[in-house]
Amino acid sequence: MMEEERPRPAPASLEPGADLSRLSEAEIIERIALYTAEIARLESTLAAKRASRDAAASVFKF
Repeated sequence: MMEEERPRPAPASLEPGADLSRLSEAEIIERIALYTAEIARLESTLAAKRASRDAAASVFKF
């Protein structure tokens, strides 16, 4: 079997702290993009939760 025909190993887990030594440069760039998008999603959700909490808190202030 030629090198190009060998199946690629499964990608490493996307969990923080996972072994990155087997990733190619392209895979690292892709992972950075995924994490950046996830951080943006988390920040947006956090902002919405804080706004909701602040709105509720303002109703109960006298």
